[in-house]
Amino acid sequence: MNSKRKGTAGENELSALLRAAGIRAYRNDQIYRGGAGNPDVFVEIQGIKLHVEVKRAEKLNIHTAMAQAIRDAQGGSIPIVAHRRNREKWLITVPLESMLSLIQTEGGETE
Repeated sequence: MNSKRKGTAGENELSALLRAAGIRAYRNDQIYRGGAGNPDVFVEIQGIKLHVEVKRAEKLNIHTAMAQAIRDAQGGSIPIVAHRRNREKWLITVPLESMLSLIQTEGGETE
């Protein structure tokens, strides 16, 4: 499978998993139009918008991927990288300050 098809398949897979969990998520169908304000997957949880970059790679430079998500996130969107290797589970990487913001928004406590 070429990298473009693998990426599209990953975006569709992640979107379907999130929707199955009751989360509003859908793939960005604007082909070849990434960049600012155009995440791979649109996600909104209780009014909070997440800028999700999806990476399906055996070797991923997570720092480069997160830099892309941070650079491209707009309008208060929280940058997230969802990533997985072949035959492994999805992982989510999010900056600590964004995670703390999410926890506080949900009424959780931080100590």
